[in-house]
Amino acid sequence: MTRGIPPGPPWLSKVLHGYGYRYTFPREAVLQALSDTREHLSAEDVYLIVHGRYPQIGLTTVYRALDLLVKIGVVVKFDFGDGRGRFELAFHPSAKGHHHHLVCTCCGRVVDYTDWLEKEKEFLQTTEKGLKQKYDFEITDHLIQFCGKCAECRNMTNKVKGGE
Repeated sequence: MTRGIPPGPPWLSKVLHGYGYRYTFPREAVLQALSDTREHLSAEDVYLIVHGRYPQIGLTTVYRALDLLVKIGVVVKFDFGDGRGRFELAFHPSAKGHHHHLVCTCCGRVVDYTDWLEKEKEFLQTTEKGLKQKYDFEITDHLIQFCGKCAECRNMTNKVKGGE
């Protein structure tokens, strides 16, 4: 065990070494913070978790670790329009697999969308195939987010408009 953090998955060490990087304590702490939640954390959120557990790890170190982990594909960075990058593990232990996001532009709530309809799967496969043919481009992944208002924010807006 490394300084109180359970050892990470063996494949992660191999991935880091494959890119010429070491599996370090701060990187492990960042990964542990991300694996302990299903939330989409900002770098500052990750820092607060990591620093709360291990005060010797600074904000700059967390930023560097996140940048590297995004670069090698272990962590995914999202922009949900609030001016702060959000992060999640590319392969979360409790994840149901590939997912998209529903983003409320009022309250900032983010919903992981995983319950695909068969027509949605067909549409994405057809779109990817068409893009590959049209642009001679091999698609290896995609990120989709739908923006709008969640039910709570719509209800609040309707109450305000109705004069309640």
